[in-house]
Amino acid sequence: MKTIITIETKVNAPGNTVWDLYTTPFHVLHWNNASPDWLTSHAVNELHENGKFNYRMEARDGSFGFDFSGSYREVVPHQKISYALDDQRTAEVLFIERGDQTLVKVAFEAEMQNSVELQQQGWQAILNNFKNYVENPNRMDALRFEIEIAAPVEKVFEGMLNPEGYKAWTKLFNETSHYRGKWEKGAKILFIGSENGKEGGMVSRIREFIPHQFVSIEHYGILNEGREITTGPEVEKWAGGLENYSFEATGDQTHVKVDIDCANDFIEYFQKTYPQALEALKQYTESQP
Repeated sequence: MKTIITIETKVNAPGNTVWDLYTTPFHVLHWNNASPDWLTSHAVNELHENGKFNYRMEARDGSFGFDFSGSYREVVPHQKISYALDDQRTAEVLFIERGDQTLVKVAFEAEMQNSVELQQQGWQAILNNFKNYVENPNRMDALRFEIEIAAPVEKVFEGMLNPEGYKAWTKLFNETSHYRGKWEKGAKILFIGSENGKEGGMVSRIREFIPHQFVSIEHYGILNEGREITTGPEVEKWAGGLENYSFEATGDQTHVKVDIDCANDFIEYFQKTYPQALEALKQYTESQP
């Protein structure tokens, strides 16, 4: 006999906002975890009937991970999602708008390995995390930039991340821009630019690294005159922000997508500068033998 568990939360936001933040992969990476020692490192979401989804959930220390994946049975925009997980268990999510609030109600079929109480607590914790993310007054804006590059995906991927190529396209942000560290999952990396001979920039970690497909960078501190600062008001504006690169082969070309969290006072700057930087990446990559 199937056991159905139901959880819910009221989110202080209109239905269209709640729907977008619940279903957009970039946002899913921010809230889809039950506790701070877990994260979602990669999310794919084909939001239509028979579309596939896959959220890679991992312990932050790398000790364990699993794919939360399945396919959609029904999608009614801004109202309802129903899906079947890969183990054939089913779930349904309802979005019920009530004035300035939206009730999110999830009903899912329990599995047999863990107690009903434990499963309810875990799923509710994730839903509570979603509510907190939506309602966070300091949540950064999500920006996307895209470009088509006439080169194979392997060439674009390497050109974007190797030291010479990285300098070629990020010099639009700072003429001295470079990085110090490794492009490896879990590795610490510094993104550096100098001003008056003093180093500044971001202190970050590679949250996910799938060669020739996807890179996720999580910023957790700033570099100020060569000093790494990871706590205090100076870093609150950017801490936890993501910068993600996605690469998709389209015939003999590569489609590059960049999704970034951006503090409000930098939106205009990034909207102007990032397209120029990606154009520099295109010119650099296409000029390489």
